[in-house]
Amino acid sequence: MRFLTVLVVCTCYCLLAIVDVHNDLTPFIFTENKGFLPMPESETNPVSVEGAELGRYLFYDPILSADSTISCSSCHRQEYAFSDGGKRFSNGVNGTTTARNAPALFNLAWNKRLFWDGEAGSIEEQVLFPVRDHAEMNLSWTDAERRLNRSEFYKKRFLEVFGIRYIDSLSIAKAIGQFERTLISANSKLDQVARLENKLNEQEIRGMVVMNYQDLGDCLHCHVTEAHLMGTNYKFSNNGIENITRLEDYPDKGLGGITGNPKEMGLFKIPSLRNVAVTGPYMHDGRFGTLGQVIGFYSDSLHPSPNIDPKMTKVHEGGAHLSPGDQEAVIKFLHCLTDSAFITNPAFGNPFK
Repeated sequence: MRFLTVLVVCTCYCLLAIVDVHNDLTPFIFTENKGFLPMPESETNPVSVEGAELGRYLFYDPILSADSTISCSSCHRQEYAFSDGGKRFSNGVNGTTTARNAPALFNLAWNKRLFWDGEAGSIEEQVLFPVRDHAEMNLSWTDAERRLNRSEFYKKRFLEVFGIRYIDSLSIAKAIGQFERTLISANSKLDQVARLENKLNEQEIRGMVVMNYQDLGDCLHCHVTEAHLMGTNYKFSNNGIENITRLEDYPDKGLGGITGNPKEMGLFKIPSLRNVAVTGPYMHDGRFGTLGQVIGFYSDSLHPSPNIDPKMTKVHEGGAHLSPGDQEAVIKFLHCLTDSAFITNPAFGNPFK
């Protein structure tokens, strides 16, 4: 056993720690952030500095697409909090497009299920889908393995990180998963306020009040920003977005399409409001292009559709009917959730540059 002093950078924080190092790997030290829920740790894929760096290369490498033209980063761009930068649907190989809006990638470790419909049960399982999806990267995992095993660059690094001489799909998913687990967003203006390093102005405070009062915006049940700062309750919900009366009329079945449970038809993952000002367009199908349109929907356009979330208490009134001033205040508050340090942190950027 030997000890090393390791400097680990996570978002904008620096943490100096003495860590016990085995197999010459450096454990990645996650910073505890004020207002955050305890971070779940993976027992099957503990994060190392070297493993996360290997995953970063793979995340930005188009080697995992059929025609070697797109990478994970093509649809998940750092400057947009790893969403797809204003696109309603993402472009795959051969001119294909995805059926849903690309979700942002940050604070993923707290998710028990991923994708809009919850199809993936872990970060590592989620990695397996887009590579083989015909509308996305369209590469079989057999071909992906073959490509990486021809690369001396990757063979050396997988041997160092995982102790394997043959690179397989599971180790690829683990490497990318380790990188994605390090994508922690925890330095927005609201985080700074929680640490007593900043203050909200009068309009931003009004926006937070509107969101968190049940007789006003009533957003607190799903998009948590007060009990904790995660911006979501990590559950699935039907928010009254579809104007239909029968389950079979849902154009996208969401969670119910995966589980087959009629009570879950039309339910979608509740996204975090963190970085929401840079992750549009919004909803699972990207139907709203601006935050103003989103707030307008919740204010005046809710529909009492099947499986509507019981927490949508104002659906039979058509919405919360917020004043123009309160709508603008909510938008100003939502901008306080943008983490500029996260979307510019070079530790998360393209390593090939």
